[in-house]
Parts: sequence; C-alpha cells; structure tokens
Amino acid sequence: MGDKVIEAVRELLPVFRERAQDAEDARRVPEESMKALQEAGVFRLLQPARFGGYEAEPVTFYTAIRLIASACGSTGWVASVVGVHPWQLALFPAQAQDDVWGEDPHTRMSSSYAPTGRATQVEGGYRLSGRWSFSSGCDHASWVLLGGIVTDAEGNRVDFKTFLLPIADYTIDDVWDTIGLRGTGSNDIVVDDVFVPAYRSLSFMDTSRCRCPGQDANPAPLYRLPFGSVFSYTITTPIIGMATGAYQAHLDYTKERIRVSYGAKAAEDPFAQVRIGEAASEIDAAWFQLEHHMTELMRLARAEEKMPIPLRLAIRRDQVRGTGRAITAVDKLFENSGGRALRVGTPIQRFWRDAHAGRVHAINDPERALAMYGAGELGLPVQDAMV
Repeated sequence: MGDKVIEAVRELLPVFRERAQDAEDARRVPEESMKALQEAGVFRLLQPARFGGYEAEPVTFYTAIRLIASACGSTGWVASVVGVHPWQLALFPAQAQDDVWGEDPHTRMSSSYAPTGRATQVEGGYRLSGRWSFSSGCDHASWVLLGGIVTDAEGNRVDFKTFLLPIADYTIDDVWDTIGLRGTGSNDIVVDDVFVPAYRSLSFMDTSRCRCPGQDANPAPLYRLPFGSVFSYTITTPIIGMATGAYQAHLDYTKERIRVSYGAKAAEDPFAQVRIGEAASEIDAAWFQLEHHMTELMRLARAEEKMPIPLRLAIRRDQVRGTGRAITAVDKLFENSGGRALRVGTPIQRFWRDAHAGRVHAINDPERALAMYGAGELGLPVQDAMV
C-alpha cells in the first residue's frame, strides 16, 4: 500500500502548490487538503493494521512527507506531525487506542510535548492543567497528546509522560500569527484541571526503553523503534522537503531569468551553477543519512535486537545536521535568486521562511544533539527523552 500512497501524493502536489498561499492567508491547512491527505492514505501509513492502517516502512512515510512539503511547507509540516501520531498512539495501552479509533479509525490527533503544564498523580490517573504551545494542525484534530512532568501530592517529580485528551477536555486558543509556517495553525492548547485516566498516558521512560504497553496489541517491528529517532526525523523531513521544493522552484526560475545588471542569462553564470551544485549535495546528504538510519533501525527491529545507544545518538546527530544541511541549501538558493524572489507569493521566499521557522523547533537544537553524541563517544552517560 505504501507505493500507492506515494503515487496518490504525487498526484496531489500541483493542488498543494496552488493552495500554498491560501494556507498562509488562512493560517491553517485548508480542510480540502486534509481530506485529500486522508483519502490518499497518508495518515494510515504508520497506523496499526488492526485499525486499517498500513504499518508502512518509516522511509515510506518520510518520502510522502518530503513530497508534500516540496509543494507546500505548511501542509507538509502538518501532514508529518499529525501523521506520526498514529505510530505513537500504537504504543499506548490498547484501551487508549480503542478510545480514539474504536468508532472512527480516521480520528486525528495533534500534540505539544514540552512539559509546560502541571500533572499531579491522583487515584486512577492524573489531574492535568496548563497551556501548551505550537500544537500544529490542532484545528483538524479531535484529540491531543500533551507532555507533562508528573508530581506526587508532595510536589516531588515522579515521571515524564505524554497524556492523551479528547477535545471536550481542552480548548484551542488561536494565537498563531507568524512569518514562517503560517499555514500550520500551531495554536495553543489550554487545559483546566481535567482528569486523565492512567491508561491514557505513556511514560517517556518506556519509549526510551522501546518497551511500551501497546506492543502487545501491535507486535509489528515498526512499533519497537525509539521515539526519539522517529519523532525527530518527523520534524526534519518536512524541512528537507521544503529545501527540495525550493531547489526545483529555483531551477525553474533560473532557466528563464535574465540578469539585467550583467546582460546575461542567469543559467549561464558559473557561480550560480556552483551554488546549485552545493545545494543539491546538501539536500542529498540529508536524505541519504535519513534512509540509512531508518533502514538500520528496521533491520534491528525485525531481528528483535536492542536499539543501541550509539546508533540512536548518531541518528540525533545526523537528524540535526540534516536540518542544518537543508537550511544551508535553501539559503544558497535564496541568495542565488535575485531581488524578484522577494515578492510576496513567490515559492522561493515562502520555502525560505518556512524552512527557517521549522529550524527553530526544539528538536533541531544542534548543539544539544551534537554534545550528546560527543559525550557518548567519550564514554560519558547520556540521558535524554529524545534519544
């Protein structure tokens, strides 16, 4: 089914390009685009088979996301983060999965993992309150995944968890008004002292060990992968897609462009050709490392082998470098495009803004990821929920 999804996505790309400005203007992905993504099967790629999902290879999912983001950065970003949530829900206890998908397997979730709220342990579950920012695609979801530090009655920290809440338990505060990724609708989620049953929570300690309660119901190798590896590339892949879209837009533009100041065709400028070569290499390097790492993770999962920490640290290293390489490529292309590329509505400036907006996501902090890798290479202990 994965190949059919990719084929369906390719057919949608012209429509997503046409709607890119509409997404920016509305500050959310058009409902028609979300419906098209659903019908194409994008949100089923990482969903368990028992709910009609495809349990596809991670590289298949990332390939679809890269394509979507190459047409519209905001649509690709939302497709990525919303599309990875079925994979995470599959790690929750079976009852939580039934709550979300029991009546409608197309039910979608948004998320915000930074533990900015309060989670207090009580009998049978947790009391949750607070405000969570940057919940991309939340207007298209009826459940949300929220990160929280769990404390006991005395205020002592006891765990770091993801909590699953239905839309009746939270409100969306429309605050998203940005210069990049404008169409993602990454608004705030507000929760006012609601009860979350214990089975609707998932500990990051479990995801770090790759031993989660949902694996009993979903034994496929896909669900034995490290959360930190899968989710971090969920953020980097759309940025690689934006760089890919910027690259094609730049080629199309440069082939027709005349550099009036020099009275020559831009395509014949050797310096422009060098920048194109450099940008292409950066994009390819980012993608090749993603493919290599995800292939290796799936090999280990199929063999039921442990996910070694050195490999997981290398994945985070190359994930942040992949984001950096994509940004370098976009910058070179933007610098090579001349003043007319600054006009509102041109794809190159939109990709440039969207890619830089995606770069500031916390998972793309290069110093943190590279320091973790260096510490591991030096034999020092590394503890992080996103490894």
